[in-house]
Amino acid sequence: MTVSDAHFQGDIPAIYEQFLVPILFEGYASDLASRVADCHPGSILEVAAGSGVLTRAMAARLAPEVKIVATDLNQAMLDIAAKKGVGRQVEWKQADALDLPFESASFDVVACQFGVMFFLDKQRGYCEILRVLKPGGTFLFNTWASLAENEIARTVSEAMVAAFPDDPTRFLERTPHGYYERELIESDLRHAGFRKVTIETIDMTTHAPSPRDVAIAFCRGTPLKMEIAARCADDERAVQAVAAAFEKRFGSGRIRGNLRAHVVMAEVR
Repeated sequence: MTVSDAHFQGDIPAIYEQFLVPILFEGYASDLASRVADCHPGSILEVAAGSGVLTRAMAARLAPEVKIVATDLNQAMLDIAAKKGVGRQVEWKQADALDLPFESASFDVVACQFGVMFFLDKQRGYCEILRVLKPGGTFLFNTWASLAENEIARTVSEAMVAAFPDDPTRFLERTPHGYYERELIESDLRHAGFRKVTIETIDMTTHAPSPRDVAIAFCRGTPLKMEIAARCADDERAVQAVAAAFEKRFGSGRIRGNLRAHVVMAEVR
């Protein structure tokens, strides 16, 4: 994990929302939002909200009087989320998960959709989340399983190795798929002070309109874009390489692939 891995700037947020969210995030957002609703919270803090896919899913499942505060490190991502809207009142706030600007014991639930992998200091992030949770509160989040278990991201990674054999990009292995060991996750949470920790592995199937759509999603809608830019002036070379890899593996039409992630629930003492 590097500092630049967490920076979603320029045109990345808009491409992320248009291309990547439907491919990777909508199904898991629905699952996590249902788990949040099952906690019957009166107040929710979302960290690493991104462009709001989980926020929208929670808003659709929770009563209007439930307070939702959605935060992200990147204001540009929150701007996309706010513009898209959620159909109800949500407080959008730029915030660093490692230094949350909230009073202690403020929220019943903290939720995080595929964001903990981007914490530069996971222990500090978990301790901050524990601090803002009320007694008896719950932290719910998901994190990707290994790259080997996620054929969509693995295909992108393999295409990057082929395109840049002397200096392949490592963003996907390093960060989105770099925090998948269940024992480590549980140990980190317990060390931060959470008590009961449960981890469930969830498999889903995803679809994408075409190989090029997937290539654009990853090459232009994630910080992988910066790694590509450091290796070639024109990212179209990378887009074409990834699209070709998907066409070879999945065919030239609609893509169907398997996803695997861990869903974690940690409770306050």
